[in-house]
Amino acid sequence: MISSTDNAKIKDIIKLKTKKRFRDEAGLFISEGETSVMEIPVELIDEIFVSEDYKGSLPDITGEPVQVSSKVFEKISDTVTPQGILATVKKKETGTEEILTAENNRPVLFLERLQDPGNLGTIVRMAEAAGVAGIIMSADTADIYNPKTVRATMGSLYRVPFSYCGDFIEELEKAKKAGIKVYATTPSDAKDLYECDYTKKSAFIIGNESAGVSDKAAEIADERVKIPMEGKVESLNAAVAAALISFEVRRQRTVSGGLIN
Repeated sequence: MISSTDNAKIKDIIKLKTKKRFRDEAGLFISEGETSVMEIPVELIDEIFVSEDYKGSLPDITGEPVQVSSKVFEKISDTVTPQGILATVKKKETGTEEILTAENNRPVLFLERLQDPGNLGTIVRMAEAAGVAGIIMSADTADIYNPKTVRATMGSLYRVPFSYCGDFIEELEKAKKAGIKVYATTPSDAKDLYECDYTKKSAFIIGNESAGVSDKAAEIADERVKIPMEGKVESLNAAVAAALISFEVRRQRTVSGGLIN
């Protein structure tokens, strides 16, 4: 049993928890909590750590989990009330090309400069529920492997294709060349969200929480759409906007008989 925070493995977990650069270098991230750990595909599990008093379930893997003292587990945990189980997980992304050329008419989400880890995690979870083909993110979008983001996805992280891209505008242009109609979500000079036809392959740009979609990205789009609102509200949370759009696409695909499971 590991009882010291000076242990090399424990030091690495703390760095995986707090430092994006270390996650990138190691090709690993952490997932905490019994439900979250049980959602991890077995082939992506690197190592499992449990507190000395943990009595819950474990994934069906080869080898024993690493046991640590309760005090040590508190140090590596990223939650207020730790459940006593944590895994280091191998990163796995889908290429943007694969997302854009998927043989179905599910929508694609382009996330530009989103900064809130919780928002990003919620969008990933929502994307699975709405049947989104995949998520393509600008390089300066929040880290999907941030512990808060991982928790917010509630396992959808392993089932929704996603990718970061070096040149966001170039990826939008690739989408158009692939026959995908690109929509920018913006409040100005835009059509009502519910006036457009999304039964064909479509993609939606969701912008930064405060600045919205960049001018360059909006110029690339085939169409601009806005979510109609009442009152004095100027904008919606990025995750809420993404959900309204994605489920409107799903509704139209269902009505038209174009829903592909």
